[in-house]
Parts: sequence; structure tokens; C-alpha cells
Amino acid sequence: MNITIDQIKQALSHVNDPDLGKDLITLNMIDNIAIQDNIISFDLVLTTPACPMKQKMKDDCLQAIASSISPEVEVQINFTAKVVSPHTIDNEGMKKVKHIIAVGSGKGGVGKSTVAANLALALSASGAKVALVDADIYGPSIPTLFNLLHAQPKGVEEEGKTWLLPIEKHGIKLMSIGFFVDPCKAVLWRGPMASNAIKQMFMETLWDEIDYMVVDLPPGTGDIQITISQMIPVSGVILVSTPQQLAVADVRKAADMFISVKTPILGIVENMAYFTPAELPNNKYYLFGKGGGSALSQEFGFPLLMQIPLIQSMAESADEGTPAILTENGNSRPFFKELAEKTAQSISILTNKASNK
Repeated sequence: MNITIDQIKQALSHVNDPDLGKDLITLNMIDNIAIQDNIISFDLVLTTPACPMKQKMKDDCLQAIASSISPEVEVQINFTAKVVSPHTIDNEGMKKVKHIIAVGSGKGGVGKSTVAANLALALSASGAKVALVDADIYGPSIPTLFNLLHAQPKGVEEEGKTWLLPIEKHGIKLMSIGFFVDPCKAVLWRGPMASNAIKQMFMETLWDEIDYMVVDLPPGTGDIQITISQMIPVSGVILVSTPQQLAVADVRKAADMFISVKTPILGIVENMAYFTPAELPNNKYYLFGKGGGSALSQEFGFPLLMQIPLIQSMAESADEGTPAILTENGNSRPFFKELAEKTAQSISILTNKASNK
């Protein structure tokens, strides 16, 4: 059978990326087409390694080639990914950072840092290059979550400037104000000092290439959130809440703040949404109320990204310095994998819209 590259491109021009609404050829998502005898191979270049739609696109490619060329052709599809950004950060240390995902909450105690850490690790597990920045300046949690209480970043000099090097653990790059302060003492900094410390942590760190930088924000609506929103182009914010109305009321204020500073809100994560005992796997107990995250989602019109149950092992693993997604039982792994996919999917859609303006 005499097959040409033009025939293959023509067939694949009828396959759309479900999220972006355009065909794979127009989007330049097909690369390295090769033909050998009765075998066709090519790369399907995803917009994110965490793409939740890749199996559908693969199936659609196989169907398109079978119907347009021949069902007898063997097709080998290799997934690759290229994360692109509509902006470049004007800072030598951060110029290779493509997307910044902030994780915030209206109040403390809702599991924001746990969500941020496990989201970062889930994105990394998909194949993305990931950093996690602990910007919760008065209560940094990353040193505890990653068992790095006594870690201290090293410095390197390049062209007369000294840069901090992020600490790497579990395949992601980490930076926290907790690496620079005594973990047993309170951080007594007024607003300007705290804002300057945040600027130094972002802008004086040599990050190298990062697809997604997850930023764990402090709770509430204050100087740090506004400083970060004005200093760097945040691709989107995830808001974390429990179902409890007390938490939802504060998240509502946080949502209003991010809307006012024109930062996209990717959606809400309802943490500790319910409790299911191991011995009663079909039962759900709503310890902190029910439906608060859904109501907030409907009120503002952004999606409820995930409802994460209250899992005992998550608290235990956090105290032990191992994020829950890395533990042997991995009860929380499916929730954070799906959260990572939805987050990356939203970022890709926003990037495509920005590029077509």
C-alpha cells in the first residue's frame, strides 16, 4: 500500500482536541510522521503531560486513519507534551517558568498546604517539571510536609549576582520562607518586610525550566496575595475550602479579591468533603456539612474541581513528612491525579484563548 504523509495529515485534520476545539494539524500537535511498509507512526504533542483527554484523542486518530486510509494499517502513536505560556516573566531567575498556579483559601485549617503539595506532586507524576513555593510566610508548612525542617538552600553566583538554588525532593523543586527562619519561633514581620521577603524568594531564586509552579498562599486576603498577583503573571488560582459555611464565607471573600485583581480562578477544591470509614466503604459521613463548595461554585460560576474526603492517612503522612500521594496505600492518589488533570486542562484552555486574542 502506497501511503503518503499528506494522506496522514489529511486524515488527522479531522481529529479535534476536545478542549481547544481545533484540529490536531492546525494546532501543530502532530510531529515526526514516519511510514514504513504498513506501519504509520507519529508523535501526538499534548499541551500538557497531565492531559485527561489523551486516550480519546488517540482513539480518534486511530479511527480517522482507519476510515480515511485503511483499517489494515498499523498505527503507532507516541505521546509527548509541550507546555507553552502566553507570557515571559521579566526576571532572569524566573524566565523559564511557564505557568504559576496559586492555591489559596479564605481561612486557615482547611488543608490548603496539603492540597498544594499533593497537586504539585501529581503534576510531576504526569511528567511535568514542577516547583512548589511556600508563600505562607507566617505559617510555612512545606518544611514539615517534606521533612525538611533543617534544610537550607545553597547559593550560586552567576555574572556577579548571587542566586538561591531551590531544594529538590521527590522530583520537584521547593522553596519556602521556612528554610530561612527558626521553625520554633514566630515570624514577626510587618507587611512591607513580608512583601519584600516574598519578592526575594521568587525573584532571587534560580528556577531553571518549570512547567507549573504551584504557590501555597497564606490564608485570607492580604499583602502577600496582592503582592504576588502584581509581581508575577499568575495563570490561575485554586481556592480550597471545607463544606462548612464558616469556611465558605471566607473563601467567598478570597474569590472576590482575586476577581478584583483580575486573576483567573480555576475552581474550588472542597477538602474534607466527607468521611468514609475503611470498614464501611459504601458509607459517607458529612462531618463538616454538605454542599458548601457546590453552592459557591454555582454562585461565582467557576467549577468545583474536586471533593476530597477526610482520609486519616493524609494527616498521618503529613506529620511524618511524606505527602499523602507518595504513601504506600495511596488512598488519596486518584483524587489528586484527577485534580492535576483538571488543573492542567484549564491552564491549557486559558493559554489557547490568550494566544488567540
